[in-house]
Amino acid sequence: MEEFILTHTMKAALITHYKQAFPSIEQVVIPKIGATDVLVKVVAASINPIDLKTKDGGLKMLLKYNMPLVLGSDFAGIITQVGEKVTAFNVGDPVYGRVQKNRIGTFAEYIAVDHNDIARKPRNLSFEEAAAIPLVGLTSYQALHDIMKIKPGQKVLIQAGSGGIGTIAIQIAKMLGAYVTTTTSAKNFALVKSLGADQVIDYKTEKFQDKLSDYDYVFDTQGGKILEDAFKIIKPGGKVVSISGLPNARFAKEYQLPLWKKLIFALITSRLSALEKAAKAEYIFLFMKPSGAELEILRTAIEANKIKPVIDRVLPFAAIEEAFRYSKSGRAKGKIILKINEIAE
Repeated sequence: MEEFILTHTMKAALITHYKQAFPSIEQVVIPKIGATDVLVKVVAASINPIDLKTKDGGLKMLLKYNMPLVLGSDFAGIITQVGEKVTAFNVGDPVYGRVQKNRIGTFAEYIAVDHNDIARKPRNLSFEEAAAIPLVGLTSYQALHDIMKIKPGQKVLIQAGSGGIGTIAIQIAKMLGAYVTTTTSAKNFALVKSLGADQVIDYKTEKFQDKLSDYDYVFDTQGGKILEDAFKIIKPGGKVVSISGLPNARFAKEYQLPLWKKLIFALITSRLSALEKAAKAEYIFLFMKPSGAELEILRTAIEANKIKPVIDRVLPFAAIEEAFRYSKSGRAKGKIILKINEIAE
């Protein structure tokens, strides 16, 4: 069964070259679906740091894209077509998801996505709220649950607690029973404490490495010197998981990258490797993987009111330049959402 679409084209926000100032909204062909895909009418999509990095060519070492390239990584919307091998979803189902990295393009009126990468939208969230979850939710869950395997009472530092990742990571860490410390500015203390943070450090006036010690885990979202300082507070046998640091040799091996890339990553992460060895800890670069199954886990937690999205603002699709500009400023509390299609909920 499928919805009849009157036109073969749609609006989409794309770039024609890396380092383009902002994506432009153009008319493109609606994507065709494969046997295991669904076509989703995108109601809302969220802006993520990876979108800015992709636009500027920051992921060229890891991912190769052809131009023009429609940007956007996660979404919430309504299924309008299903592939012949799809049995778990039907036309009309409200869903949310994070597309595979080689199939990005959620800043568009329609997106074709494998049914294994989506889940039903949480019943207690609007489409805009649901769109705030997939990328940051999966990233946080995979860092805290899959990699760290947090046990109740263990201590974790989550950097930048008021950001898109931080606001969800704090909640997931508390759901897993952790003692959570986070960094943010004083004006955001009330927000992160409301999400469950046990200890808050004002990064503008305090150095976390001077106040903390013997931590089981650090979830780094900053990279650079902040990542390096994480090894000063980690206990032997602990883990530092980063989404903003550099891929290391372990990452290159896991993703079966060619030898020359393995050598490059080993060279550029030699300092991190030395810090890792000195601290007797483990450094892991996380490149999040889409997972409909884990989105189902998050949906259950959301419907049980254990996790809630934090949204800074919702902007119309036509204001994508403003959305990108604001995202780049780093001032957002929670997520920035683009409203793509108007529907009656």
